[in-house]
Amino acid sequence: MIYCVEDDSNIRDLMLYALQAAGFEAAGFEESGPFWEALRESLPDLILLDIMLPEEDGLSILKKLRSSQATAEIPVIMATAKGSEYDKVIGLDLGADDYLVKPFGMLEMVARIKAVLRRTSPVMQSAVLTAGPISLNPARHTVLADGTPVLLTLKEFDILRLLLEHPGQVFSRAQLLEKAWGIDYAGETRTVDVHIGTLRTKLGDAGRLITTVRGVGYKLEVPDDK
Repeated sequence: MIYCVEDDSNIRDLMLYALQAAGFEAAGFEESGPFWEALRESLPDLILLDIMLPEEDGLSILKKLRSSQATAEIPVIMATAKGSEYDKVIGLDLGADDYLVKPFGMLEMVARIKAVLRRTSPVMQSAVLTAGPISLNPARHTVLADGTPVLLTLKEFDILRLLLEHPGQVFSRAQLLEKAWGIDYAGETRTVDVHIGTLRTKLGDAGRLITTVRGVGYKLEVPDDK
């Protein structure tokens, strides 16, 4: 099920038609009230969320979605006006999985939805990833630092998992953005620094293992167990 939050009825109807033609179930909402009511009844597989909405804007809705345990991991694609670079950056910082720039084509919309769903579908892996005091369980989606549970956002979890899977490998900011968000957002990689900063803070002393490689990016230091 895909939820479309779009106040323009013509655009919303077109989106719903395209989604249903592509084989998705879809429901549309013109404002936040009915959307929140629907969420209390059933959680969708993905949310298409316009930024410019009456009553409550899309960025405010996204922030609430990411702050709630029940909805924190639902993939969200933001729809932004052409040239609204600030909104794109803020949306990514708040945890959006991708964005569409208006006016966008319905084929592009469906393709991006499929790509995000492929990226965010659960991958049940039993192998626990560890590095020194950090332990990450992909199947349970849990993280421990010095034996203490750490609550991470979806993107923080994805970044940490990537670093743990490739200890010692240096990733540029652009690479981390592409791998964690699945998009090429060249020139606007500040969101990576923000997420690395909060990730280090949440890991406490263990956060020191995520090191900055000046002029390049970040890597996970391999602890010396000797």
